[in-house]
This record gives sequence, C-alpha cells and structure tokens, in this order.
Amino acid sequence: MRRWKSYRRLLPDVVLMDLRMPVMSGWIATARIRAEFPESHILILTTLDGDEDIFRAMQAGAMGYLLKDTPSQALIAAIRAAHAGLKTISPAAGNSLGTRHEYGQLTGREAAVLRSIAAGAGNKQIAFEMDVSESTIKGHVSNILMKLGAQDRTAAVTIALRRGIVTLEAR
Repeated sequence: MRRWKSYRRLLPDVVLMDLRMPVMSGWIATARIRAEFPESHILILTTLDGDEDIFRAMQAGAMGYLLKDTPSQALIAAIRAAHAGLKTISPAAGNSLGTRHEYGQLTGREAAVLRSIAAGAGNKQIAFEMDVSESTIKGHVSNILMKLGAQDRTAAVTIALRRGIVTLEAR
C-alpha cells in the first residue's frame, strides 16, 4: 500500500517521515499527503543533510527537518511543535540550507544533464538523448561547473551527491 494511502486510513496527528524509502522519496510522499490533507503535520527525520534534500522537503510542506542524531528531547519538542503547527529545523540542517543560496541554482535542463553525467553518460550520448547539439550540452556542463564551483565533471557529481541534487538511483 502506498504511504499516502496509509495516511488516509490512519489519519495520524504527526508523521515522522524519512526521505529514503523503497517506493518513493519522502518529499514526494509528503507532497502527496499535503495535497490531499493540507492540515497534515509531517516532520522529516533522516540522515540526509544536503541542502537540496532539505529544500525539497520543506517545499513539499514538511513542518520540520531533523537529522536522526537529534537528541530525544529535541525530537519530542519538534513533534510537539509540529502538532501545534510550528516549523522546526535542526541547526545542522539550517546551516546546510543556508549555504544553498551561495551557489547558483541549476535549471531543470542543467539538473537533467548532471543526472546523466552521474549515470556515466558522455556529452555526445546526452545530446542524442535530449535531441540537442553536443555544443549545447557542453554549454550546460560549463554552467553546471561554474554554479557548483567544481573543477571537473567528477567534482560536479561529487558535490551534487553531497548536496542531494542527484542520487545514485537509476535514472
């Protein structure tokens, strides 16, 4: 049974949601639950501290974002805050999210190119798959390197993995 359908059946006061789940990501599940139940209280509890992970979760409607090493008293306080409709974000997650604006934001096309690079595709293959010229892809790669502050494609993928812009799942 899909996660958001379980929510409909159980109608919990607060949900502790992980971002990495087998069927779909926690931020997608959060968005689906919030679309059907706008008053739901969902708190992300995860090990992922990349700024893009945090941004997506909060954009999906999460009431808070905590890392799994959060002390129990802080977790209890965050659950109570979420139940009361207040947002909570752990200091470490807040620091990560704060660095998000230091970098230029990738466009949708640049993010797609970066995912293809992470999957091992070269410029020629990416150009073919996207039905554009290879020089267009080279331009996207240059923009990606500049926006991520990376020296090369490998560094760009490493940065993107750390920030949660790309994951290791199949594309």
